[in-house]
Order: sequence, then structure tokens, then C-alpha cells
Amino acid sequence: MKATSIEPKIITVIGVGLIGGSLALRLRAGGLASRILGVDNQEAHASKALELGLVDAMMSLEESVACSDTIFLSIPVDSAVQILPNLLDKVDHQIVIDLGSTKSDIVAAVRHHPRRGRFVASHPMWGTEYSGPQAAVAGAFQGKSVILCDVADSDADALEWAKHLFHAIGMHITEMDAVAHDIHAAYVSHISHVTSFALANTVLAKEREDEAIFELASAGFESTVRLAKSNPDMWLPILRQNKDNVLDVLNEHITQLRRFKSCLERENWEYLRELMQDANRIRRIIQ
Repeated sequence: MKATSIEPKIITVIGVGLIGGSLALRLRAGGLASRILGVDNQEAHASKALELGLVDAMMSLEESVACSDTIFLSIPVDSAVQILPNLLDKVDHQIVIDLGSTKSDIVAAVRHHPRRGRFVASHPMWGTEYSGPQAAVAGAFQGKSVILCDVADSDADALEWAKHLFHAIGMHITEMDAVAHDIHAAYVSHISHVTSFALANTVLAKEREDEAIFELASAGFESTVRLAKSNPDMWLPILRQNKDNVLDVLNEHITQLRRFKSCLERENWEYLRELMQDANRIRRIIQ
């Protein structure tokens, strides 16, 4: 096994959208990459990534793997499950790091792969409601958490280099197994998107005047519903892969909504106050 160096590497980013493009910006700004190569099956994304300087060149998957040290996989999670085994077939010393929002299916897909050790499963807990290379953010990931999953299955040098990269771009590292990750992600991330999509549909169904929504929308509404602008092509695979956990959270969420509804129907103002006061406990965790 090769010792990890902190010298800049040739890095490939597969999928130069919001996450991949933002990562490319941070890697370049931090001097972590001597050259950044991009791979993307959408010609518009490839052209925009070059135009914005997110990558130095666009290549085919085979070409980029052959001349890279590190490969980031930043594509929808259903595609990642399909591509990762073939990608590991092509690597030797290279390190592959995925950035998907679900982990169980992807680690299961390569659990018995002979080059499993060259893979590090990660989930940077950062994103916006926008998509595509033009949505890349220069200061992304700073101060946010990244979850590394099933780390015992990664080679020591691969894990060390992944940790170095994430620390260097300002992230806090947490380790957990893939199953636990998907449960927690359902509660703190995936349900937020489902709720936002549903709230947007509720408002659009009840309020027929776009101008009224625009004029009356408060900051609270905007912050709650902004995730409804997220790309369905990315979120459908996430919800499909984490269906059971999301359903569990969604059932609890519906139970909570019914409690609020019942209080209003019965004019039970004291219990309604209790429900809101209980919710205030989140202040201990999120300031």
C-alpha cells in the first residue's frame, strides 16, 4: 500500500454539478489538486464547467481514471450504484470517494469487490436547492460535517487521504456505518425535502395567483419552501433508495401534523402551546 502524500494530486470529478463543481472550486483554491479533470454525460454541463474554470479538461471516464490519483463520484445515487463497481474495476492505486446522500445501497454494491479498499464512502452534509455547474459555490463545505461510512472496509492510505482532503476544505468528520447513516439522513435531510415539496404543492394548489405568493411570502415561508426548488432527478433516487427510513419518518411527521390539526379543530389552545414549547427544545441543538 502506498503512503499518502499531501502533495497536490490529479483529481477527477465525475459529475460537475452543484456538489462536484463546488468541490472542484475548493480543491483548486486549497492547492489540493495539481490538475482537475471532469467527466459528465451532459454536454451542457461539460461546456459550462470548462467555461467557468471548474475543471482543466473534460475527458471520458476511462481516460480520466488512467491519469488520476483521486476520483470523486458526484452523480445521482442510482447511477453511482451502477457505475461504482465498474469504476473500481479500472483502478489500481487510485482512490475513489463518492459524495452521495444515501450509503447503504452503494456500499452493498461493492462490498465484495476485490478493490473495495480503494473506495471511501462519504456524504458531505452541504448543498443548496440549485443544480448544475453554474450553481457551484466557492466557499462551499466550510464548517459543515462529512460522514464517512464503513471506514474499516477502506484501505488505510485511502481513508487518510480522504480525511486530509475533507479537513483541508474545512469540514468536520464523523464516522458511522452505512445503515445508521441512512436512518439519520432520513430525519435530518430527506424529510425536509419531502416536506418542502409537499408544502410548495399545497400552496400552489390553494393559492392560484402567483403574484400574491410573491408579494405575501415571508422569510419563514421562503426558508421552509426553498428546498422545493431542488432537482427531482437527484432527489427521486435518494428517496427511492432510502424509502423505508423516509416512510418511518414521514409517518411520525404525519402524526405530529394531526396533533396540531386536532388542537385547532377542538380549540385546544393549551395543548397547542405545549406542542410548540416541545418543539422549542430544538434550540438546544440548533442555535
